[in-house]
Amino acid sequence: MQRRAAVRLLVFGSLPLLTDGCAVLGRDPVRVGVVGLTPLAGQGLEMRFELKLRVQNPNDTPIGYDGLALDLELNGRAFASGVSDARGVVPRFGEVVIGVPITVTAFAAARQAFGFADAAAAGRIPYRLSGKLQAGAFGGVRFTDAGSLSLPAASGGAY
Repeated sequence: MQRRAAVRLLVFGSLPLLTDGCAVLGRDPVRVGVVGLTPLAGQGLEMRFELKLRVQNPNDTPIGYDGLALDLELNGRAFASGVSDARGVVPRFGEVVIGVPITVTAFAAARQAFGFADAAAAGRIPYRLSGKLQAGAFGGVRFTDAGSLSLPAASGGAY
């Protein structure tokens, strides 16, 4: 019984090492996109959200991950950062959605508010997401995503 448990531990314990190595040896980069933002309870002068990311693996081998860290810029300025100890595997030619709690400091929110008027006039806010999907003992897989968020049109009528 103990031997069987040891064999299982060895097999499943080495699986992330085998899949992680493929992620850093010249494979195509993962694609990461924002798919949702949900408010969380904050403390003091900070705001908290759960940022949902869709991670796509365009490779023919799975990518194991053990943690994630990210930074989010809005309008070319630092806005939020977050970390998650989520673990899992992005299947070969597959995708997963990972929730990452992010924190927005009061200073970052105030700085964005001052620059918001220019972005509101343009109707769009540019964003840049960068981070690292930790891939076990072999390091990590870095990612970036950039685009712009559309602002709802202001209505002249009643609310």
